[in-house]
Amino acid sequence: MKNQLNISLVGVPLDYGQSRRGVDMGPSAIRYAGAVARLEAIGHQVTDTGDIAVPTGERVGQDNDGLKNLDEVTNACTELAERVADLTKTGQFPLVFGGDHSMAIGTLAGLSEKYDNLGVIWYDAHADMNTEETSPSGNIHGMPLAVSLGLGHDRLVSIYKAGQKVKPENIVIIGARSVDPGERALIRELGIKVFTMHEIDRDGMTSVMKQAMDYLTSRNIDGLHLSLDLDGLDPLYTPGVGTPVPGGISYRESHLAMEMLQDSGLVTSAEFVEVNPILDDKNATADVAVGLIGSLFGETLL
Repeated sequence: MKNQLNISLVGVPLDYGQSRRGVDMGPSAIRYAGAVARLEAIGHQVTDTGDIAVPTGERVGQDNDGLKNLDEVTNACTELAERVADLTKTGQFPLVFGGDHSMAIGTLAGLSEKYDNLGVIWYDAHADMNTEETSPSGNIHGMPLAVSLGLGHDRLVSIYKAGQKVKPENIVIIGARSVDPGERALIRELGIKVFTMHEIDRDGMTSVMKQAMDYLTSRNIDGLHLSLDLDGLDPLYTPGVGTPVPGGISYRESHLAMEMLQDSGLVTSAEFVEVNPILDDKNATADVAVGLIGSLFGETLL
């Protein structure tokens, strides 16, 4: 990822995967914070493909099979999967802005068109591995990793193509500090590699990222996707997220993680999610997102 890239931006104004309104404005906030200009200044070719279509309006308040807004999330993720798949076919680097984290169902489904052994770094306070049976809320933004593993509601698991999109041994979760009981059991059952805040505090971000990348490269991955939820950072730095959890990754640690990913040359796609301007302070969270994007794509001080 050290050379000039052809980056295609995709906005996903999706807020149906959770219960707090406003995260649908995340893509606009990230653009307003200067994402395109930042990437072009680094030397990349950037095409903004616009937002996928997500209908707006009040929720009907009904759940389908225990899941909230199943139709809306399924439709949005299907369109996103098709957009991402088309971009990978033409050699573009998909950079996706959200929107709540349920959109990752579509991103990973679309990437599965090209990558048979995709690695995933899930940079998040949460594991997002609930199913309709284990979810305490029915919010689909807590389920995308489980769905991508082939677990959960048939309509979600079958988006773009049926079945598993990512192998459990190819996933690394970084920054976890809020994990539900059902997720904990599934992580243990599948042997998912997780670096909680305990490991980050104890060993430091440099060691954690090196271990994560060594682990993934040992799996002979054919691509690496970064799925970064802004609530992975401590809410001191990212107040505009829907499910903040105190005690998270620092601003500087996050830049270091992005710089190490850049140096690795492994990353082939990325998404930045859960920016909610309504909950934010002067677009601070989107500004952090754009700063991290800069580090991920090769911005340097000297």
